[in-house]
Amino acid sequence: MPPAGQSIVVEIEAAIAGGSTAKCIETARRVTDLFLLSAGHFDDEQIELFDNVLERLVKTIELRAIADISARMALAEMSTQLAPIAQAPPSAVRQLARNDEISIAAPVLQESARLGDDDLVDIARTKSEQHLLAVAGRWWLKEVVTDALIFRRFASVSRRLVGNPGARISAAGFAVIVAQAENDPELAVEAGIRADLPAVLRQRLLTSATEAVRTKLLEHAPPHLFEEIRNAIAKAAASADREMSRVRDFATARQFVTKLKEKGGLNETVLAGFAKQRKYEETVVALAELAHSTIEVVRPLMQSLRHDGLLVACRAARLNWNTAAAVLECRYSSGSLGAAELARAKTEYAGITAENARRLMTFWQVRSGAPSRPN
Repeated sequence: MPPAGQSIVVEIEAAIAGGSTAKCIETARRVTDLFLLSAGHFDDEQIELFDNVLERLVKTIELRAIADISARMALAEMSTQLAPIAQAPPSAVRQLARNDEISIAAPVLQESARLGDDDLVDIARTKSEQHLLAVAGRWWLKEVVTDALIFRRFASVSRRLVGNPGARISAAGFAVIVAQAENDPELAVEAGIRADLPAVLRQRLLTSATEAVRTKLLEHAPPHLFEEIRNAIAKAAASADREMSRVRDFATARQFVTKLKEKGGLNETVLAGFAKQRKYEETVVALAELAHSTIEVVRPLMQSLRHDGLLVACRAARLNWNTAAAVLECRYSSGSLGAAELARAKTEYAGITAENARRLMTFWQVRSGAPSRPN
């Protein structure tokens, strides 16, 4: 330690050995101030000496910080002072970064260059969501660190990472984020406008995205990504349209379902089985039968990208929600609506009464010009 610091060596040892909390805090502040005074001019040996002293002081104060708010405040102050210093004592910084109190850990987690990738990965794997959020905001992050952060599956952390242009994200990390984005519109938009999002994952994200998310993506897309995102949206919409509106042959399905009905074997369980197996034609015919309607009425409801009309048909057939959800997803050859979209549909379904559903089905039947079915 430089000559100016020799006079407090004995004081440091005394404070660590058995001094009061206030004495430990005052000593730590004096050592920190002494280091900051000439931080850019110390050699490695001098920094190591400061490091040993500060690390011991930090550990001593941490033991007392559990029940002493002034000790926690002192450590948070030290963390804030050391965070921007490139030559900060490394062991002391690591000790602060691993503190369970986020007000103490956050400054060095967000900024200190003394924390290497191994330190950050270990913190990402073991510490709290708030610690992960602090790491996710660092100005530069390698994929090995972002993978560790993303694989903890905190949506808040994923949102911060995709909004951080200095965070490099691997394809595996983006795959997790795209899966999370199915239930998180904000994350879907932030991830969708990342230039480094792999094209195949952008297409997957847009295929399951709602119209609101697609619109926001176009509104927020940077100029160099606008055309790519617009083309991906068009491709996703065209794929859904092709699946819903392609030519269908209902003759075989009609014969099969009619025989089931004649034998008394047509019920909700059978319909649920058709829907879960993505047997489109059988699902349409069975739903029409159970709703006392016709294929001419039910098929346009299945073809629509909207699901409100189809929910009416399901309610008219007196289906429980799980069966209705299976019918909604049967419209697609693969994939899912996503938990958020299904949750909204479930709420809407709960608000439809069987009586109103039957009235609407009768009205649509008349409007279609098809012969009415006996109720």
